[in-house]
Amino acid sequence: MREAGRINAEALHTAAALIKPGVTTAELNTAFEAVQKKYQVYSPFKNYPGPYPYPASICTSVNDELVHGIPSERKLQEGDIISIDCGTVYEGFVGDMAITVAVGKVSSTTERLIKVTKQALEIAISQMVPENTTGDVGYAVQTYVESEGFQITRTYTGHGVGRKMHEGPQVPNYGKPGRGMRLREGMTIALEPMVLVGTSNTTVKEDQWTVASADGSLTAHYEHTVAVTANGPQILTLL
Repeated sequence: MREAGRINAEALHTAAALIKPGVTTAELNTAFEAVQKKYQVYSPFKNYPGPYPYPASICTSVNDELVHGIPSERKLQEGDIISIDCGTVYEGFVGDMAITVAVGKVSSTTERLIKVTKQALEIAISQMVPENTTGDVGYAVQTYVESEGFQITRTYTGHGVGRKMHEGPQVPNYGKPGRGMRLREGMTIALEPMVLVGTSNTTVKEDQWTVASADGSLTAHYEHTVAVTANGPQILTLL
C-alpha cells in the first residue's frame, strides 16, 4: 500500500504541476495516466460503477464542485480552485489521495479555505491511533472546521481502503467522541475532509457524478491514506 500510495502521489503531483489558467482538466487526467502507464499500474476510479461507469482516472472538481468532477475540455481560469482526487492500484492494493490547488491569484477567502481544509486533514491524521474511535476523528475535524466558520458535508465520508478503494469503516468528518468503530493497529483508512464555505448541503449535477455545494459556494478537499500503527499514524500516500 505504501508503494501504491507513492506512485499515486507522484502521478498526482505531476498533474498538479500543470495547473495554470488555460489548462484543461482533461490534460491533467492525461498527465496523471502517463505516470501510471510508466509504472504499469492503473486507477480504481476508471470504470467505477455508478449512474454509468466513471470515465476518467482522476476526479477534477472546480470551485463549487466538492467531489467526483469529471475531467473535460473545460479550461481553468485565473482565480479558480480545483480539487484533484485520485487512486492507484499496485499489486492489488490501493492508494487514495486528494489535494486542492489555487489557479493563479485567488481571493483571501479561497486561500483560507485551502489552508483550513489541509489543516483539517492533519488534525484527522493525528487522531489515527489505536483505541481512538471514528467518532473521535470526525469530532476533531468538525470542531476545527466549524470554529473557522466553514462547513463539513454530512453526505460524503472517509473510508477504509485496502484491496478495494472503498472498504469499511466509514469515517465521517463529524461525530461524537467515543462513538463509532474503535481503531485498531493495522487499519488503513482514507481520511478526506471535504469543506464548504456556505451550506453543508450538496447537489449532484446533470452528469450524474459531480457533487457541488447546494448554494454555489466554494469547496475544498484533501485526502491521505493513513495506517494506524503502535508507533502512531503513518501516511501511505507520500512521495
